[in-house]
Amino acid sequence: MRRFLLLMPVALLLAAVVVMLATEYVVARPSRRAKDVAYLPATAPGFDKERHILDVYSPKKKAPAAGGYPVVLFIHGGSWTSGSKNIYTFIGRRLAKQGVVAVIINYRLAPPVHVPEQAADCARALAWTVQNITSYGGDPARVFVMGHSAGGGLAALLATDDALLAANGLPQNPVRGAIMDDPAGLDMYSYLKEMKYEGDQQYLVPFGNDPTVWKEQSPIYKIRPGIPPFLFYIGGETYPSISESSGRFRDRLKAIGQPAPYTVIAGRHHIPMVLQLYWQNNIIYKGLLKMVGA
Repeated sequence: MRRFLLLMPVALLLAAVVVMLATEYVVARPSRRAKDVAYLPATAPGFDKERHILDVYSPKKKAPAAGGYPVVLFIHGGSWTSGSKNIYTFIGRRLAKQGVVAVIINYRLAPPVHVPEQAADCARALAWTVQNITSYGGDPARVFVMGHSAGGGLAALLATDDALLAANGLPQNPVRGAIMDDPAGLDMYSYLKEMKYEGDQQYLVPFGNDPTVWKEQSPIYKIRPGIPPFLFYIGGETYPSISESSGRFRDRLKAIGQPAPYTVIAGRHHIPMVLQLYWQNNIIYKGLLKMVGA
């Protein structure tokens, strides 16, 4: 059924990850994992001990560059209502094995919070990363963001919304590039106005009923000269809304003179677009490593 189904079936993901974790020991040997690090102080208003945490995966070898390894902050998907960093240990391990410090984050889910609060959480995690990643071997001057599905939309906000970052501890945008893995939410303003797919009402739970908020949380309207470069990977069999909004995002980047490498992976559905990151030599890692300079 051709509809905009952003909710990642967590049970399916978990089943696949269980199989993957059978070999994690081998993958883990070249890396270190700092687990459940709080990126907000426990005294902060609204602190959530389960959601305001992240994991850091670092290569065991000393970085060849004086400033440290490049850093990728990964944001999970789940339709803004589900998901956990604990599902994506394989991404952290694979990145660390290839010379990248990976930061895999949690953020609060809807309900009870909405997307603006989730974006603020992601910005706070980014601020923590810039301020602390040196202790984990990372270079705070080479921080990149990456996301799949709803996480892609949140990552795009970090790359484009300087006001969001300034309100959450980052007076200057530190993002050096954004990797989009089948991203959702790039233009929720148009999507929620149209409501043309079955089940679209579910996205009012994270986005609310105010079109002003829909537009403010849609990174496509924040494209302007000077934003960091984007790198797109889109499933050839993904949901039409994802391919359509990603294509329009790419076109707007081109309109301001910014190249936007855009790769469609034939035969790939939405969930396999993130599951393929278990394999080290897949096309997404190849482009990512080139972008970050690993």
